Amino acid sequence: SIAEGDYVSAQIFYHGIPEIGEFFSNGVTTDYDSTWNKHVTRTQSEPFSARQWWPVKQDLTDKADSVWVFITTDTSNMAGSQGLLTEIVPLGNKHRFEWKSNYQIDYYLISFAVADYQEYNIYAHPEGLNGDSILIQNFIYDSPGYLENNKPGIDNTVSFIELFSSLYSMYPFHAEKYGHCLVTHGGGMEHQTMTTLGNFGFGLVAHELGHMWFGDNVTCATWSDIWINEGFATYSDYLAHEFIADPIYPPIWLSQVHEKVLSEPGGSVYIPPEDIDYNNEGRIFNSRLSYRKGALLLHMIRFELQDDDLFFQVMKNFQQQFTGGTATGIDFMNILNETSGVDFTGFFDAWYFGEGFPIYNINWEQVGGVFKLFSKQRGSAPEITSFFEMNVPYKLYFTDGSDTTISFFQTENENNFSIPLGKNIDSIQIDPERWVLIDVESINGSVNVDSPFLVFPNPADSELTIIVNNVKEYEISITDLNGKVSIKRISKQPITVLNVYSLQTGTYIVNIKTNKDLYSQKFIKN
Repeated sequence: SIAEGDYVSAQIFYHGIPEIGEFFSNGVTTDYDSTWNKHVTRTQSEPFSARQWWPVKQDLTDKADSVWVFITTDTSNMAGSQGLLTEIVPLGNKHRFEWKSNYQIDYYLISFAVADYQEYNIYAHPEGLNGDSILIQNFIYDSPGYLENNKPGIDNTVSFIELFSSLYSMYPFHAEKYGHCLVTHGGGMEHQTMTTLGNFGFGLVAHELGHMWFGDNVTCATWSDIWINEGFATYSDYLAHEFIADPIYPPIWLSQVHEKVLSEPGGSVYIPPEDIDYNNEGRIFNSRLSYRKGALLLHMIRFELQDDDLFFQVMKNFQQQFTGGTATGIDFMNILNETSGVDFTGFFDAWYFGEGFPIYNINWEQVGGVFKLFSKQRGSAPEITSFFEMNVPYKLYFTDGSDTTISFFQTENENNFSIPLGKNIDSIQIDPERWVLIDVESINGSVNVDSPFLVFPNPADSELTIIVNNVKEYEISITDLNGKVSIKRISKQPITVLNVYSLQTGTYIVNIKTNKDLYSQKFIKN
């Protein structure tokens, strides 16, 4: 018998030839790349397949404090893994690659990949390392032309590491390395310090690198909170496009992502625990919800803050507080609230735990010098989420060729807004820069710049603004429906603001009397 507290060691052997399998079904897979004539054997443990190839407790919150992976293979092959390659031990016609990492690591991020590789190394020099560098170690097919054809894509990793180190905090595994092992699947897998991927496309390389911060250094505490991994990594792809790529690409990226998310009405970014199952990996890694909608949540938070320095400080504080550990979506919200001083609880209730997106119908008019807008919102999945409280940007195009952008904060399903303007509107556009996730069902408007008299807001709470055009002096009177005068005054200004707070709730008539005409309009006092 083994006494409590005794140390125990065991050897466990796994045997067999790995089969070709689906992305999430096989812990170890062997495959053949016909384009480059290479056989590859690789691991893919996320989310539940590590148990197929090593004895493991598959608990996201119980990270290992270090890991060694030793791989023995033919001398014609090389083997990549996490951490540092501490030694290659010759064993006759074989050799052993000894990889060691001293960073905390989650079970599904432990990996290896074996193939006929060549090694291509480059270095990043992020600010904060005082001139030191980060090794980017790439194991790619040793095939004629592969490096020449893919070198630009691999080399982008330098700029990405330097960018994300400035936006999120220093690359979290800088004492060891970052790198890539080329494998046969079309996408990528963010194995800690050594991503496995099938190509070196701009977005894929940025996405998988973003995982080193979000997914590896800070890992989702539950699979329900996969947003911490995939939403943030997808937004890292966007940020690489925004800061590094040609300026034509960020709008294209946002347009395509919006189109995908809006293609179906329901679904939440948060995954209900009852949907987490060994045979339901597709729900966890739903590209529309976990990846794209998850990324747009971050884009909207950035818009709500209206301060990029503050937004990226939230990212840095989150990395600092949870470094080497795990976190939930609520953990991120708490950091966001504390750092910004803004309560995002309602935002998360609607956008993270809720389903769907808002659908808008807009009616607007310009009367005299005032722009008036009626905004009607409903949810695409109203039985789950009927309303999204949010800022919505509107771009106004004027007849003189100029434009401006204003934001109105939607507080209810139906809102009336009005602001004075000194120019005539030609047309308006809702969120042309794609900051918010909305579906605009209709937008209708008109301009009447010749009206001599305008009253707003209507209904009014405490103040009523009256604009009278092209009149030097006029009399204002407010009466109830029986003709009883409540307020009366003479004005010589084009804009007059009246205090109507003391009026009883009800319907009133505003009368404007000039030396030639009498104008009247009803308004409601709340």
